[in-house]
Amino acid sequence: MGFLYSQVFVTPTYPTQSFADQTVLITGANVGLGLEAARHITRLGAARVILGVRNVTAGNEAKEDIEKSTGRPGVCEVWEIDLASNASVLAFGERISKLPKLDVAILNAAIATTEFSTAEGYERSVTVNVINTLFLGLLLLPTLKATRQKNPSRTPRLTFVVSEVHGWVEFTEWKEDEPMKVVSDQTKAKMGERYPLSKLLQVLLVQELAGRVRGSEVIINMLNPGLCHSQLGREAGFKLALLKMVLARSTEVGSRTLVAGATAGLESHGAYMTDGHVENTMLSPFVRSDDGRQAREKLWAELSSILEGVHPGIMQNV
Repeated sequence: MGFLYSQVFVTPTYPTQSFADQTVLITGANVGLGLEAARHITRLGAARVILGVRNVTAGNEAKEDIEKSTGRPGVCEVWEIDLASNASVLAFGERISKLPKLDVAILNAAIATTEFSTAEGYERSVTVNVINTLFLGLLLLPTLKATRQKNPSRTPRLTFVVSEVHGWVEFTEWKEDEPMKVVSDQTKAKMGERYPLSKLLQVLLVQELAGRVRGSEVIINMLNPGLCHSQLGREAGFKLALLKMVLARSTEVGSRTLVAGATAGLESHGAYMTDGHVENTMLSPFVRSDDGRQAREKLWAELSSILEGVHPGIMQNV
C-alpha cells in the first residue's frame, strides 16, 4: 500500500535550495534521474558539476543539454567511469582526490538486467550496483572529509540511490560464507530478482558504512526515488516496462529525491529517504531485523576482503 500511495498521491517537492560555490559529483548523469538531478543542481548555482558517465559521447550530449536548458555554460564536466571495471573506478577516484574540494557525491549509476554475465569475478549487477559503488564511495571519503575540514560550516554529503524494491526479495544466501560470491554463481543466480537483490545488498552495506563514519564529518544517506521513467530498466524485461507504464513518475519528478538527499541534514545520516524525507520505517522488515544486522556485518567483511584485494588500504578511508 505504501508503494502505491507514494507513486499515485505523493509528489516530491521541487528543489529550491542553493548549491552556490559547491562542487557536486553525480554518477550515471548522462540519462534519467542522474541527468535531471544534474540539471536541477546546475540551475541552483553549483560552481562545478561532474557528470560521471560510462559513455563519454552521451555525457557530452547531456552536458550540452543541461547548458542549454539552464543557461549556465562551463559548469558541467564529463568524466568517464565504468563501474564494471575496478581499474576505471580506481582511476576515477584518484582523479577526484586531486580536486580542491568535493561537497556532494550522488552515487546513482546502476544496471537492471535479467541476463547473467560477470564483471571482475562477480555477477555484473553485484559488481556495478554493489561492490564498485561502495568502492567508489570509499575512494571519495578522504576528499569529502578534507572538504569538511576546510569549511566546517557545511558538511559534505555522500548519497546513494537505492530502491524500494530492496524489500521485494528474500536473501537466504546471507547465511552462507561469502554471500556475494554465492549469488554470483550462475547455477544459483535468480536473475529475475537480481536488481532487487542488488539494491538490498547496497542498503545493508550503506547502513554499515554510515555506522562507521561520523555524520559530523560526512553525511551518508540513501534514497528511494520511487518508480520512475528512465533508461534503468532497458535490460530488465516486459514486467518492469508494464509497471512503469502504469505507475511511474516522470524522470524530473523522481530526480527531485536525489537533490533532497544531497541537501538533507544530519538527521539523514545512515537513514533511508523516500519521497524526499527520512522514512526508516520504510526499510524492509529483514533490514530492520537481527538477521539483517548479521547479514550486514557478514557482507561488510566480504566487501572488505574483496576491496583490500583490489586496492590495499582502502578500508582505512572509513
